Amino acid sequence: MKKLILSIFFLLFVQTACFALNSSIKFVQVTDSHFDTKNPNSVKVLEQTVKDINSLSDISFVVFTGDNLNKPEAEDLDDFIKIINKLDAPYYLVIGNHDVFKSRNLSKERYNEIVRENNLFWFKRKWNYTFKKKGYTFIVVDGAKEIIPGPVGYYRADTLAWLDKELSKNKKNPVIIFQHYPIIDAPEFGESRLKTHRTYQPEKYFEVLEKHDNVISIISGHFHINSEVMQNGVYHISTPTLLSSPPVYKIIDIVSKDGLSPIIYTQLKEVEIEE
Repeated sequence: MKKLILSIFFLLFVQTACFALNSSIKFVQVTDSHFDTKNPNSVKVLEQTVKDINSLSDISFVVFTGDNLNKPEAEDLDDFIKIINKLDAPYYLVIGNHDVFKSRNLSKERYNEIVRENNLFWFKRKWNYTFKKKGYTFIVVDGAKEIIPGPVGYYRADTLAWLDKELSKNKKNPVIIFQHYPIIDAPEFGESRLKTHRTYQPEKYFEVLEKHDNVISIISGHFHINSEVMQNGVYHISTPTLLSSPPVYKIIDIVSKDGLSPIIYTQLKEVEIEE
């Protein structure tokens, strides 16, 4: 019997926004899978995770929030996509610091090409993109570097300008942002590691958020820990690596009724690995 490790919920009092929405949506976040064809355990964990997710009901989509690969290898990405193509639900990808390295022939552009070569339904051309489902707007924001990759996140000025425009265009919709790098620190991560893994100049990102009241949650990975914090009306969710012991992913439910702020429920789900 599969175990439910953690179940929590949070009522979001979105700053001033009132959304004319009477809908719910359930999706899955998988993060930091660090897939490596030379590591049989990482292959087995990903394959079993796909089977586990397919056993769930009412899943609208799956999002992989970066460090999908352990090393930026085209062959690994090819195999990674072939495995996640077995998901019954559509999936969306975010890239992290382990995913791309231009000098090793896996640039962001080439990464996208490989995904398209393996998935006829992948139409994304950029790693900043938006999609909508059931009245909610989901925005993927890219903070990865392809020239000199590293654990420090960097949301470029043009990326933040694009995010600002997308939030304005979707001001009547509740918005959920997916990204690899968190923009708030998680004390559980440890101060010494935060020095090398935190996002560069997060205050510039917060300046964009302060102009809008429609962002209800920012969902990320990178820290490899479970952390959920409300800050200024935005629920910041960080999820452990899929290669935790035991392996875990997160089920996220968002429920909204007319005149009420959205409610977010999260469940950290353990994956049982078949021997």
